[in-house]
Amino acid sequence: MGAKNIASYFLLFFYVCFFMHCNVVAILDPVDFLSLQSIKKDLEDMPGSNFFSSWDFTSDPCTFSGVYCDSDKVIALNLGDPRAASPGLTGRINPAIGNLSSLAEFTVVPGRIYGALPHSLANLNNLRFIGVSRNFISGDIPSGLGDLHNLRTIDLSYNQLTGTIPQAIGTLPELTNILLCHNRLFGSIPRFESQTLTRFDLKHNALSGSLNPDSLPSSLQYLSLSSNQLSGPMDQLLNRLDQLNYLDLSMNQFTGPIPVRLFSFPLTTLQLQRNRFTGPVQPKDKVSIPTIDLSYNRLSGEISPMLGNVQNLYLNSNRFTGEVPSSLVKQLLESSIEILYLQHNYLTGIEISPTAVIPERISLCLHYNCMVPPVDTPCPFTAGNHTTRPIAQCNG
Repeated sequence: MGAKNIASYFLLFFYVCFFMHCNVVAILDPVDFLSLQSIKKDLEDMPGSNFFSSWDFTSDPCTFSGVYCDSDKVIALNLGDPRAASPGLTGRINPAIGNLSSLAEFTVVPGRIYGALPHSLANLNNLRFIGVSRNFISGDIPSGLGDLHNLRTIDLSYNQLTGTIPQAIGTLPELTNILLCHNRLFGSIPRFESQTLTRFDLKHNALSGSLNPDSLPSSLQYLSLSSNQLSGPMDQLLNRLDQLNYLDLSMNQFTGPIPVRLFSFPLTTLQLQRNRFTGPVQPKDKVSIPTIDLSYNRLSGEISPMLGNVQNLYLNSNRFTGEVPSSLVKQLLESSIEILYLQHNYLTGIEISPTAVIPERISLCLHYNCMVPPVDTPCPFTAGNHTTRPIAQCNG
């Protein structure tokens, strides 16, 4: 719509309002006004939601639910009732969103928004936060988002996005959070340059390839790449990420040894299960990470006594040998360990009395090793029915 038509539209709007006694407090920029109308036209409340009940265009749009203004411009647009369990909205995101030139924040509550993300989002040079998660957004990630140098958070998680992650997004200088998990993205992970990036969540996609040592900045605190098809060694990359407090690389195809230095990071959770990691696990000092899952790999050697302080320890389905360290047994009997899964290894003994009382809240499984378990404890279903390995598998 041209400038002359916009002016005519607003003359008509105020003429109608004069006779209808509209409560017009401020005059919103005409482009923003018409953009909100277009956005509303393509969306509607799902049954049980009444978010759009306040969107009466005979009143000031800056009083609408989810619309926040500064002077005559819309600076934030939060579509949908933010309360928990709200039914959300359905429909498409109209490309007119790209005309809100001062927009700094754009969010959509979980619902049934479908279709592609408008490429007009690339026009929003002031955009700092985009959160459109838990909907049915499809298509690709607009590469133009990589031109929005003020972007700090991109949350497009739990949708149906396809295609690759645009290289340009990795160059955003002030990016702090990127959440693209639970989509259908494929291809390699581009290099991310922002030195303020702290949260990086790409789990449950179809990403592949290896990660270069300089792919991710050392500022990361949360890293989840679980359930992809990533491969290659991780030692050089992980050695740099010493500010991590959460790391989940599970269910990929990573290979090589687990870096010893990793066990000294300030982690609360370390999940490396279901990969192809090999070699021994021998931390230099006592490990204080509450939860460690190294199950379903190809790790070997003896279990380190330095793991005695771990509260939830999953070492099952590997190739560990020797006796279970006394430090783990001591912590187990003192209820300091809550979960100790050692099944499906080649362990030959554990110093624990058959009359020892294992607290009920402790989960201990010793099935399918090269020994007869001295205590009978319930194991998960995946441990199988055999308590001991065949002798032929334990010789040599």
